[in-house]
Parts: sequence; C-alpha cells; structure tokens
Amino acid sequence: MSAYPEVVVLLPVHNPGPHLRELVADLLAGGAAAERIVIVDDGSGPEFEPALTAVRALGCPVLQHPVNQGKGIAIKTGLRYAETTLGGMDVVTADGDGQHSADDIRRVAERSGRDLIVLGVRRFDPMPLRSRFGNTVTQVLFRNATGRAVTDTQTGLRVYPAGLLGRLGAVEGERFEYEMNVLLDAARTGQPMEEVVIPATYLDGNAASHFGGLTDSIRVYRPLLRFAFASLLTRRRP
Repeated sequence: MSAYPEVVVLLPVHNPGPHLRELVADLLAGGAAAERIVIVDDGSGPEFEPALTAVRALGCPVLQHPVNQGKGIAIKTGLRYAETTLGGMDVVTADGDGQHSADDIRRVAERSGRDLIVLGVRRFDPMPLRSRFGNTVTQVLFRNATGRAVTDTQTGLRVYPAGLLGRLGAVEGERFEYEMNVLLDAARTGQPMEEVVIPATYLDGNAASHFGGLTDSIRVYRPLLRFAFASLLTRRRP
C-alpha cells in the first residue's frame, strides 16, 4: 500500500456513535497518522463521552465545544487548529456518522496538494428520494446563479487546500449553510474545484444525520438565492 497522503483529516461530530471509532480505526489501518485525524465535538452530551474517549485512546486530538454551535463553527475550529498546529497541509473534511468510509476519504485525499477544492460527490441512484430531490434542485440553482456546475453541493467530504485555510475561516456561516457559502465564495473568486465520485451511504435511512429539515434547508438556500439575486442585478446593470 502506498503512503497515506500528508493531509489533516477533520471530522466534525455531534452526538457521535460507534461509527466514529470504526472510521478512525479504518483510517489508521490504512496508514493515516493519528495526530492528523482531528475530531471536533460540537457540544455533545456527557452520554457521548465514551465515543470520544475511544478515539482519544487511538491517539487522535479531540477538540470540544462546551455547547452545540453548528457544523460550520466546528469546521472552522478544526481548520484553525490545522493551520496553527499542523500547518502546511491540506485538510480533508468528512462526516463521522458512517456516510463516508476510510476508502472514500483516501480517494479524495489522494487528489490533494494541487491548490484545488476537491468534492467527494455522491451518486444519486441509491440516494433517498428527499435527498435526491433536494440535491437536484440545489444543483440547478447553483449552476444558474454561479455559472459553475457542482454535482453535490451538500457533500461534507472535501479537500481544502492549505493556502485557503485562513480565508475559509472567515467565510460566513455557523451551521450547514457554511459549506454552501464556501462553494459560493469559490465561485465568486474563481477558485478551481474538481469532483471525485464516491458511493452514497445512508445507514438506517440516514437516521444519524443532524440536518434539520426545513430550518436547515432555509439556511442553505438563503445565501444561494442572495447570490443569485446579486448576480442578476449585476447582469442588468448598464
């Protein structure tokens, strides 16, 4: 097996289950360095401490928010740690709830080192109808608003280049809208992006997801619609 790419693997979690330790163990078995697998716990309750203790025992740093602040804030906490403590490496963000396997993470990580944002995009075939519909609508809106085609705007499996970490830490967004704002910022600035197709994995009907239905959908669509409106005004200006 070839050496594991020199990246930081960032896993933002909230109320983690046994899948977290399984994923970390698989990453370690594949050659990832424990000190570069960073878990950010976003205010989980004390009953979830055993899951965090288990990954600490494997040698991974665990950063903890005392209260839940949102996935966007958790990612920013991890990016800041990666930049200041583990500087000079790209960061791969992934979900620790079983949606992304160690193989998926490695495939995306192997595309690092080229100053690109890399997106691990899910196939639509096995995707639940609600998720498939939402992704299709968002894909069309994003392309019309930005002129950039992104197959899966909501994927949490991404490579962020080391040189972008400071900028990404300043992108607006506290919860799920943060990842949409990152894509909009990339479109606005002309940041190159590419995609890697990964399997879509939904355990127990995606029961582990913390995406809050209508509330989080509004958060995601609001910046996209704002961007589209601003782009339309700009095009109409004489």
